[in-house]
Amino acid sequence: MSQTHQAAIQSVKGMPDILPAEAEFWELFEDTVRSWLKAYGYRPIRMPIVEPTPLFKRAIGEVTDIVEKEMYSFIDSLNGEPLTLRPEGTAGCVRAVIQHSLIAQQPQRLYYMGPMFRHERPQKGRYRQFHQVGVEALGCAGPDIDAEMILMGARLWADLGLEGIELQLNSLGQPDERARHRAELIAYFEAHAELLDEDGKRRLHTNPLRILDSKNPALQELCAAAPKLIDYLGEASLAHFEGVQRVLKDAGLPYTINPRLVRGLDYYNLTVFEWVTDRLGAQGTVCAGGRYDGLVGQLGGKPAPACGFAMGVERLIALIKDAGGEPAAPAPDVYLVHQGEAATRLAFRTAEGLRDQGIDVLLHCGGGSFKSQMKKADGSGAAFAVIIGDDEAATGEAQLKPLRDEGAGQRKLKVDDLAAAIVDQLIDANQADDEE
Repeated sequence: MSQTHQAAIQSVKGMPDILPAEAEFWELFEDTVRSWLKAYGYRPIRMPIVEPTPLFKRAIGEVTDIVEKEMYSFIDSLNGEPLTLRPEGTAGCVRAVIQHSLIAQQPQRLYYMGPMFRHERPQKGRYRQFHQVGVEALGCAGPDIDAEMILMGARLWADLGLEGIELQLNSLGQPDERARHRAELIAYFEAHAELLDEDGKRRLHTNPLRILDSKNPALQELCAAAPKLIDYLGEASLAHFEGVQRVLKDAGLPYTINPRLVRGLDYYNLTVFEWVTDRLGAQGTVCAGGRYDGLVGQLGGKPAPACGFAMGVERLIALIKDAGGEPAAPAPDVYLVHQGEAATRLAFRTAEGLRDQGIDVLLHCGGGSFKSQMKKADGSGAAFAVIIGDDEAATGEAQLKPLRDEGAGQRKLKVDDLAAAIVDQLIDANQADDEE
C-alpha cells in the first residue's frame, strides 16, 4: 500500500522563521543590548505572551488601530476568558509591576525582549510576529529620566555603529490640556470635514489626535495647519518639556520638535519621542516612547509616574546589515574527527575534557571516512582538527592539526595534553592578530 503524500505545512504569513545564521546575529545584537542596559542600571523582567484582553483595551485605548484592527484575540475554550497575544509590552510590564508590588519600596528600571503580535499587512520591516526591546522606568517623576532615556538611544546607535538616526520630540501635556486642544481640533476638522478621508471621519469624535498622525498624503497640508497641542500646554508641562530639552542641549544631542508627533497609544502624556531613519523606506521609526504617568493608576495600581520606550529588533538589524555590520558566523575551536569503535569512545571523552577547559568542540557524528570528515572540519571554520583513530586510541593519543595556520604542522599528543596545547596556540594566534 502506497502512502499518500501530504503537503508540507508552512509558517503563518507574516511570522517568519529566524534561521541559524540569522539567529546568531540576533544573539550578538541582544548581547550588545543587555550590556548597554546594564550600564544604565536596568534589570530584566519577563512577562507572558498571552494577557487578558481587557488589559490592552484599558491601557492602549479601545478607539485605536491596535485594539480595533490588529490584535490577535480569542476566547479560552476551557474557561471562556478573553485573551490576547500581546501587541506591545508596556501594558503587561505595568500589570506585572502592580501585581507584584514592585514599586512599593523604590523606583524600578526594567527591560524585556521578545515577540509581539499585530495583524498588519506584512512588508519590509513590519511583520505580524515582530520583536521588541522594551525599556521602562517606573516611579521617577522629573524630566531627567525622560532625557536619560533619550540619551540611552543615542549611545546604543553608537555602540551598534549606526548613523542617520534622527531624534524627533514633542510634548502631549496633561489630560486637561489635551482636552482643550481636542475641542479646538474637532472644531477645526469639522470645518474642513469634506477634506477628511474615511479614517479621519471615523476618528473625528473618538480620537482626533490620531488624525494628525495620518500617513495619507492628501491630508498632510490640512494636518500641518491644524491647532498645535504645544500652544495649549500650561506652565508645568512647558517647564517639564524645557527640562528635557536642557539636558539634550547640554549633551550636544540634536533633535527636531515635531508638533504632529502624537504616538499611537492613548496612555502617553508629557514627553514623547521617536528615533527615525530614511534608510528603511516607509517604515522609518526604529525606536519610540515617552511618559505615561496615568497608566499605573489606570490599570488599578497606586498612581505613579512612568516613562519608557520600545525599539523594533527587525528594523535595527536591517539597519546594521545595511551599514555592513553583519558578523561572520561563529566557529568552534576544534572539530573532532574519529573513526573506529575504540576511537569513537575516546573521542567522546576527549571532547568533554576539552569542553571542561573552556574549549568549543564540534564532535563529528554520522560516520564517514577520514577524508570526508576532514573536509567537514575545514568547512566548519574550526581553528584545529583533533584526529583520533584506533591506533591513537590504543595509546591514549590524538593528532592535533591546525586548520588556519599554514606554518604550524600536525603533531601527536597525549589526550591529556591537548587542552594546554590548543589554548597556547589560540593565545599566540590572538596576539598575532592584535599586532597586525
